[in-house]
Amino acid sequence: MDSIKWDKEVDALVVGSGAGGMSAALTASVEGLDVLLVEKTGHIGGSTAISGGALWIPLNAQTDAAGHPDSFDKVWTYLQETVGAAASDDMKRAYLQAGPRMMDDLVERGFLQVAARTASPDYYPDRPGAALGGRSLDPVEFDGRKLGRHFRTLRDPLKEFTVLGGMMVNITDVRHLLRATRAFTSWRHAMKLVLRYYADRLRGYHRGTRLLLGNALAAQLFHALLSRNIPYWLNTPALGLVRGDDGAVLGATVEHQGRQMNIRTRRGVVLATGGFPWDSARRQQAYPHPTGDWSMSPRDNTGDGIRLAEGAGAALGQGHCSPAFWAPVSILEQPGRAPLHYPHLVWDRAKPGLIAVNGAGRRFVNESTSYHAFVEAMYRSHADTPTVPAYLLCDQRFIDTWGLGLALPGGRPRQHLIDAGYLLQAPTLQALAQELGVPADALAATVQRYNQHAEEGHDPDFGKGGTAYNRYLGDPDHAPNPCLAPLGAGPYYAVKVVPGDIGTACGIAANRNAQAVDEAGQPIAGLYVVGNDMHSVMGGAYPAPGITLGPALTFGWVAGQHLAHGQH
Repeated sequence: MDSIKWDKEVDALVVGSGAGGMSAALTASVEGLDVLLVEKTGHIGGSTAISGGALWIPLNAQTDAAGHPDSFDKVWTYLQETVGAAASDDMKRAYLQAGPRMMDDLVERGFLQVAARTASPDYYPDRPGAALGGRSLDPVEFDGRKLGRHFRTLRDPLKEFTVLGGMMVNITDVRHLLRATRAFTSWRHAMKLVLRYYADRLRGYHRGTRLLLGNALAAQLFHALLSRNIPYWLNTPALGLVRGDDGAVLGATVEHQGRQMNIRTRRGVVLATGGFPWDSARRQQAYPHPTGDWSMSPRDNTGDGIRLAEGAGAALGQGHCSPAFWAPVSILEQPGRAPLHYPHLVWDRAKPGLIAVNGAGRRFVNESTSYHAFVEAMYRSHADTPTVPAYLLCDQRFIDTWGLGLALPGGRPRQHLIDAGYLLQAPTLQALAQELGVPADALAATVQRYNQHAEEGHDPDFGKGGTAYNRYLGDPDHAPNPCLAPLGAGPYYAVKVVPGDIGTACGIAANRNAQAVDEAGQPIAGLYVVGNDMHSVMGGAYPAPGITLGPALTFGWVAGQHLAHGQH
C-alpha cells in the first residue's frame, strides 16, 4: 500500500447524506474527529428528504409524557412477535439500547427537535407488546430559511406530496384544506399556510420553506452539519475502497471535480448510500417475481455501498423475511419523461368506500393494513390468481372526498389522468370491469358482498377497520366503522397498483457497532455500514412506523461513537 498516492487524509469518511450518513458524520465530529462527507448527487438528504420522516425509537424520553408508558420487556415481546428470527437478537437488543441514547444525545446537542406521537399504533396492535403511541417520533416543522443559500442544496420532497407547486403539507394540513370552506378554524389554518407559501415564493425561494416530514428531518441534520462546519462534497461518487495487506479498509477512491482522488482515513469509512432499489439486476435476483423498477427511493440509490463493501470482503446478511420495505405504487406514464410513481401509504386505502381487487375481480386483502403488509398480500394472492397489478376501486363520492392516488380530492381536475390511462373511469361496475379486464359478474358480486358488510360496519372476510391501526387511518367522523362504507352509484374509478418499495431491507451484515462483517462474522477493520446499506435490524419485517429511519439514525450514531472510541 506504500505505492498509493493519497490526495487527502481525514479521520472518517462518510459516503452518503441521508439520515444514517449525517448522523454518523455529526457524531464523529462532536466526538473530536476530522470528518468528510461525500455525496454522489448534487443534493443533501438522500431517501430521508423524500420520506415520511417517522422515527421508531422505543423507550425514548417522551414516551411517558405522550401517555404510553413503556418497558424494555414490552418492546422486546413485540419485536419477537413481529420480527422474531428474521433478525438476530443481538442486533435487536443493540438497537433498543442505543436508540434512546442516540435520541437524547442529538436532541440535547440541538441537532434534532422531535415530538412523540400521542396516537400512533404499532402496525400489529393486537399482538403482545404492541403500543398505541409514544414509540414513534416526528421531526418538528423546520424553517428552511435557516439554511440560507444552502436551501437549494437540500433535496426537494416528492412533488406529489406538495400542493400549489411546492407547499409541503401533512395530514392535518390536508384535512384543514379540504374543510376550508366549511369551518372557520380550517379556513384560518389554510390561509396561514397559503400566505406563508406565497410570501416564500415572492422572496425568490424555489419552493415553500415550511418543511415537514422527512424533509424537515434532513433539513435539521443538514443545518447541524453546517453549524459544525463539517465539509461535504457533492457530485462525488465513491468508486472503491482501499485495503491494506491485512484486509483493513484504509480509505476510499472518489471522483471529485472531474478527477479521481484517494482519501486516506485514520479511523474508517462509513457507507450510507441507500441500499440497492435501483439496481435492476440485484433487484431481479433478490425480489419476488414479478417485479420491476417500481421503487419510491431516489433513482441514484443503485447499490454503490453494497458493491463497495462486498469488494472489501463484507458478507450480505441472511435470514430476512423480506428483501424490501413494500408499498403499493401506482404509475403515471409520461411521454418523454420518467414515469411518475405514487405510493399508496396512509391516505386513501383505509378510508371508507374503497376496495382492492385482484385479476379475478375479488378482494384479497384488508385494504387498511400497512403498506408493507398490503404488498405481501399481493404476492400471496398472485401465487394463485393474477394480482400484479391489483386495482383500487371507489365511487364518485369517495374520490371527491379523499382522492385516489394522484387524483386529488375536492373536485380537482382529473381528466388529464383519465386521458393518460392512470385513472380508469366508468359509469357502471360492468363497464369498469371491462376497463380492468376482470370478470364483470365476479366484480359485481364482490361489491355486493362488501356493501352488505359495510352497511353493518363489519368486514368478516378481511377485517378492514378491525384494529386500532386500521381505525387510526380511517375517517374518525364515519360510524360505526371508520374504514367501511358501501360503494354507491357510479361513476366508478380505479387505479392499478404494483408491488413497489420504499427501500431495500437486505444489505451488508453488520455487528452491534455497525461494523461490516465478513462471511465468518468477523468485523472488517475500518468499514461501517448504516441505513439501508446495513442489513435490516428488522429482518425485512415492518412492525411500526419509522423502522427504517429509526435504525438509520441510531446505527449512524453508533458508528460515529465507535469510530471515535472503539478499538483501533
